[in-house]
Parts: sequence; structure tokens; C-alpha cells
Amino acid sequence: MTGRETLTVEETLAALRAVGETTRLRLMALLAEAELTVKDATAILGQSQPRISRHLKLLTEAGLILRFPEGSWVYYRIADGAAGAFARDLVSRIDSSDPVFAADRERFQAIRKAKADEAAAYFAKKASTWDTERSLHASDNDVEQALLAVLGDKPFQSFLDLGTGTGRLLELLSDRYASALGIDASHDMLAVARANLAKVGLNHAQVRHGDIYALNVPPRSFDVVAIHQVLHFLDDPARALAEATRALRPGGRLLIIDFAPHDLEFLRETHAHRRLGFGHDQMQRWVEALDLKMEKVADIAPKTTQENKLTVTLWLARDPRIVTDLPVADPTREVA
Repeated sequence: MTGRETLTVEETLAALRAVGETTRLRLMALLAEAELTVKDATAILGQSQPRISRHLKLLTEAGLILRFPEGSWVYYRIADGAAGAFARDLVSRIDSSDPVFAADRERFQAIRKAKADEAAAYFAKKASTWDTERSLHASDNDVEQALLAVLGDKPFQSFLDLGTGTGRLLELLSDRYASALGIDASHDMLAVARANLAKVGLNHAQVRHGDIYALNVPPRSFDVVAIHQVLHFLDDPARALAEATRALRPGGRLLIIDFAPHDLEFLRETHAHRRLGFGHDQMQRWVEALDLKMEKVADIAPKTTQENKLTVTLWLARDPRIVTDLPVADPTREVA
């Protein structure tokens, strides 16, 4: 099915046939709440993995749900467009007090809580490292306020957060975008991000496992692409910037947040930093090489007189290509 606002008669009949079975209707009700893996669905519905996989395959073929591989796991979610609207409307009309569906929701909430607890434990284990690094630079609040100011108040359609980590930018900008995708190479960090997004009820943002050097997203599909405190971990920042630029729509903006140049060599050993910050001239050269126009640069210095404190710099560049009325790809669709 397509991203149109309506379904053809054939698509409608296919959708009705797909949901016309108890297990598949139960799966649709669960997927209307959140993304699920086959393992999740198997635990909730108490059925075998092959059986659950078959039902998910039929729903996918009918265009009602989408399938997203992530390493050895596969996530499923409600489709976009008219098919997704049809599925959500259908689920909303089911009696919420039905004992079968109520029991499914109860088991689903138990699984969600277990995952949140697991993610919280991982975050706590890593928190001391992250807090040490945070203490070395301008406060998160100052950086976030500067970030919001640089982007401005005007809403935009689609947002891509590269190296999303805990999903903080997805949450911070949630009232600015219509849809968002966060990508990270760490499965553990994605678990943290999913738990955080679920905690605040943020359902118009997704997170995916991916490689910042080879983004599995359609080209020219995002209005804003952010790379927040990621480049200093990379061996080839310019390559990552080029890949991020590929995802920008004409007129789209690339937001880069990272450290200004510094000499804290211990960050290489204790925090796996590859680069000790980036200067304005260096970033300007990279941006110009990508045919982008640098629009704003802001330095956020720490509010302290102590030595060995890092300045954070925000760079905002724009793709100067003219926006046309040509159709663009669904930004959350994975590409082969």
C-alpha cells in the first residue's frame, strides 16, 4: 500500500481479510500501542514463534504493518498513511474491556516495564562515565537552549537524529517536527532511547539501528538532520557529514553540535574520543565541500572559571538547492 490518504477497493478488501482472524487482530491491537518483536508478541500471546511470524508476515503483505530488521532482531510497527490510519481506527473501535485484549495489554505492560528496568540499569551503569564527560563542558541546559535558538520556532516536517543515544534530541524537538527517526550503532543505547520515548509517550518518533557512514534512509528525505556530540568519536567525520547531507531535502538544514578544539588528551583513553574538537575553519571547509551554506555558528562556553573546561560549538548549514513540488520519499522507510 502507498502513502495516499485513501485505499483502493482492492487494498481495503486485502486489509479486511488480513485482520479477519483473532490472533492477527490481537497483534494489530498491540502494535497500535508500540513497536514489537516476534519475541515480544510470542510472550504476550502465548503462541509459537513460527505461528506469530506467519501472522505478522500476512499483515505485512497486506500493507498494514511495516517490518524493520535490527541486527538479529526484527521490529514491527503500524504502517504509515491510509493503511496505518485504517488499522488504528479499527483497533480504536474494539471494546477495551474485552478479557482477551485486556489480558494482552496487561502482559504487554509487564514486558514494557521489564525492558524499561533493564534500560535504566544499563543507563545507571554508564551514567558515571557520561556525567564525568558532561562535567567537562557547558551545561546540557545551556547547549539545548542554544540549539533551540539556532533552529528557530518554525515547525518542520521530518527530523533525523544521527547517533541518537538516549533519544534526548527526539524528545527536546518533539513539538517542532511531524515525524522523526533516531539512528544509533549501539543496541544498548537504542534500548535506553526506546524506554525514554515510551516514558514520555512520544509516538511520532522512531529509533533504528544503523551505520552513520551508510544510512539506510532514502536520499533527500529530511528537513533537519542533527549530529550531536558524535563526530569526535569518528575516524572519518567528513564521510559522516557527507552521508548526513545525502539525507537532506532541498532547503534542508544540517545541525552539528560538538566540541571546540581542546587539548584534553585523556579523553582519547578514557572516553574513546578520536578527535579533540573541531575549529570553525575546519567545519567551514567541510560544509563548503558538501555544497552547503553555513548559516549560523554559536560557541557555548562553560560557566566556570576552572581550567580544562570544554566549549561546545553549534554549526547550522543549509542545502541551498531550491525546494520543488516533486514528491519525496517516506523518510522512515528503509532502503535496500
